[in-house]
Amino acid sequence: MISVDWSLFLQMANFVVLILILNAIFYKPIRNILIERKKKVQGYEQGIEALQGDAAESEQTFQTKIGEAKTKGFQEKEALKQVGQEEEKQLISEINQKAQADLEAVRAQIAKDAEGARGKLKAETKAFSGAIAEKILGRSVS
Repeated sequence: MISVDWSLFLQMANFVVLILILNAIFYKPIRNILIERKKKVQGYEQGIEALQGDAAESEQTFQTKIGEAKTKGFQEKEALKQVGQEEEKQLISEINQKAQADLEAVRAQIAKDAEGARGKLKAETKAFSGAIAEKILGRSVS
């Protein structure tokens, strides 16, 4: 059995002193290290969150700039396309005008040649008709 005498109080005092010594030597430094570690982890987590926010913001900026570049490129493409169409219309118009002028020149030349041929045929018609009449009649017609 346990007897209650002065050694019990001495053991209790010894236990309290031992707890105080262990607390001062071992437990406080370990708790301080754990607290510092917790602070570092929280700092790292905050840094990670900040970097993730920056990355998301950079991604958003990148996407915005890509969209703007696409829009600008499309507008430039449309402007170049419009310029090309205008040049095409101008070239077609010039070609049509030249073709019309060439056509008129050819028509004038054909009309001139036809008139010359008509004149030659009229001049030769009398000779041909005389020759035909001579052949049909078998005698000279003058």
